[in-house]
Amino acid sequence: MSEPIELCCLLRARPGREADLHAYEDRVLALVPEHGGLLVSRAIGDGADGQPHEVHTYRFPLQDDLDAYMADPRRTALTIERDRVVESTVLFPVRLA
Repeated sequence: MSEPIELCCLLRARPGREADLHAYEDRVLALVPEHGGLLVSRAIGDGADGQPHEVHTYRFPLQDDLDAYMADPRRTALTIERDRVVESTVLFPVRLA
């Protein structure tokens, strides 16, 4: 049996688009469980001093599950909205303790 995929995501909103970033994330994060994933935590910050506006940790059972989430047509249909509200995303593997 393979180890689950565990990730951390740091998100920064475009200036003045903080509420829109949170609304976008509400929509796409709702899709995670449909692909076997778990949103372990979602922390919302104020973005002061260049810090992220949101920090997420996720767990997916398999890489295929993560890939299916990333390719979900409901998620990819929001690419224009994502580009409008998200300034930067940093996604990296972690080990959740």
